[in-house]
Amino acid sequence: MTIRGRFGSKTDIGLVRESNEDKALSLIDADGNVLLCVCDGMGGSHKGSFASKIAVDVISSAFSSKRPWFFSWQVGKWISKIIKSINYSVYHESRDLDSLNGMGTTLVLAVFFKDNIYIANIGDSRLYVLEKDKIEQITRDQTYVEYLVSHDELDIEKKATSKDRHALMNFLGKEPHVNFEYKIIKNPRKTVLLCSDGLYNNASNKQIYSALVSDERLDQKISTLIGIAKANGGTDNIAISMWEPRKDD
Repeated sequence: MTIRGRFGSKTDIGLVRESNEDKALSLIDADGNVLLCVCDGMGGSHKGSFASKIAVDVISSAFSSKRPWFFSWQVGKWISKIIKSINYSVYHESRDLDSLNGMGTTLVLAVFFKDNIYIANIGDSRLYVLEKDKIEQITRDQTYVEYLVSHDELDIEKKATSKDRHALMNFLGKEPHVNFEYKIIKNPRKTVLLCSDGLYNNASNKQIYSALVSDERLDQKISTLIGIAKANGGTDNIAISMWEPRKDD
């Protein structure tokens, strides 16, 4: 049986951008399975917004019309199929229309099925899990800087100030075929936060942690996180999807 919890999502344009290219979803199906996702579109103006909208539209439609899952492998197969479908649409739309050339989007996705969370990641949107005294980043940023760090070509302390810190190695629509990070968290029963870089680049881990452990309702916590990011500059769009287990579960 799927773990019971509360969930929600919200986006905000921030204080600097002229348009909001971020999208966020929080859905539940007839069997009680929950899906969360965050997409951060890129390409400028309507391009990024169009790419992220393709992603959330494909996911929403597929999730509401899918057949029931009974086994873990069905969830993984469904996630892979959806990601490939999104990538195909974004890639070909961007090449068929000059006005959309160069568009793409990140995606971080979490599906709650029975006692597990199934996670997929493309790009640098993130998924965090709340621990007792900190937040733990579960996904790995697919950026050039992260690549350099993983190959011992850049000190981890220099990540935040590197001029290449925003350069993505992977995103939906980049190539005709897509690779993505896939993980399963077993028996989570912890608060889960999905967000775009507009949050974590404008809020410290300590600030995010403090908001998550507060006594506010889930929707208030999301608004508080957005408020923190905007108070710290609001330099980008902000997207958040969040889930927390019921205390009596």
